Amino acid sequence: MSRLPRLRLTLALGAVFAGRTGLGAASAGAEPPPLPPAERTALLDRTTTELSALDRAIAAAPADPALYSRRGDRLLFLGRFSAAVADFEKMIALDPALDAPHWRLGIAYHFAGDFAKSARQFEKYHAYDDRDRENGLWKFLADVRTLGLERARAAMLPYTRFDREPFPTLYDLFAGRLTTEAFFADLEQRGLGANERVQFFARYYAGLHEALHGRTAAALPHLRAAVANAWGRTAENGPAYMWQVARLHYEQFAAAPAPRP
Repeated sequence: MSRLPRLRLTLALGAVFAGRTGLGAASAGAEPPPLPPAERTALLDRTTTELSALDRAIAAAPADPALYSRRGDRLLFLGRFSAAVADFEKMIALDPALDAPHWRLGIAYHFAGDFAKSARQFEKYHAYDDRDRENGLWKFLADVRTLGLERARAAMLPYTRFDREPFPTLYDLFAGRLTTEAFFADLEQRGLGANERVQFFARYYAGLHEALHGRTAAALPHLRAAVANAWGRTAENGPAYMWQVARLHYEQFAAAPAPRP
């Protein structure tokens, strides 16, 4: 059994967020960034301001798990992944009942490079909610890093109930039962090609799927489209949580050196 080369899903972690560098502006001849530089700067400035307010709130109420939850989110969005993990773990230490539902901790573990813990966190969530295939995709992405592609596919979580589009067919894509082209053709055939919410998730996870197989050049346009997606930038009082996660992945790939031919 051949092992897949390690995923390139957590590249240049420190460099991406060290200042407001090239990700906010296009280089000569390059496409403009999917998030306009002024909008990106305003987003990060607002998140930093919220983080400072939460620092003060936690100093005043250090036993409030909700404050650690909110601060952990801001730390994640700013690319401070180890600090986000610490806050989420502190939240669970204060209230252990919050452990199983805490899928955000699984994402933080993934970005921090702790893939075994990430997979375990998504297994816990599956026991809490056995319908959410998006959770299963993240568990699979973590497993690939520790088990390799074939064993990770064999360990994919089972789902029997419909959850939401486009995740049933996305799950088939990651399981190797569909090609990327067939996945998007299926969405078009079922009238979902113009659905902004469906297309956000379709593009984001198609990008991760291409990256999984080492096709970085094919991954970037999908990730770019996810970040540019109007639904993702405005849902959940804007921007949506998973849009923030997609932005992190896009910026990591955009900042990474081009692979050698």
